[in-house]
Amino acid sequence: MLEAHTEQLAKESFCSPCGNARNAASKVSVLVEETVSREKQNPIDEPEPIREILMRVGDKWTVVILTALREKRMRFKDLHRAGQGISQRVLTASLRSLEQDGLLLRTAYPTVPPRVEYELSDRGHSLREVLDLVGAWMSTHRPAIEASRRCFDSERGCPGKPALIKW
Repeated sequence: MLEAHTEQLAKESFCSPCGNARNAASKVSVLVEETVSREKQNPIDEPEPIREILMRVGDKWTVVILTALREKRMRFKDLHRAGQGISQRVLTASLRSLEQDGLLLRTAYPTVPPRVEYELSDRGHSLREVLDLVGAWMSTHRPAIEASRRCFDSERGCPGKPALIKW
């Protein structure tokens, strides 16, 4: 991100009517200082936590679990059956991670045998709503995406395919 801003600023400075290299260098150093200062103040902009959250919420099993818990509480065995081939170990790890992130609520009842139920938290419901929108987008665009894939994979290519520019 910093590199893109630096390159853009350098281009703007060198493309300006004065073309003063010192002016560009000072603008770049100010930009670097501002960006570093902003990143220290706002750690959410760091790519690692965002990447970690995206990996968690975009995980295949997260989507399956959130979909299964859409309308009701479920016990572990019910989730396992709804899990479309998920192993018990992976389901356990996924449930713990989702609970850790505050997406699930786990309720253990003091009965013999112990009974545990899982349900979506408010945060989990809000994520499910976003995933529903993504699912609707995929349903709408699936035919066009499949056509693009066929076109890309075909030997003759697609009639509307942009020409390759040779430098």
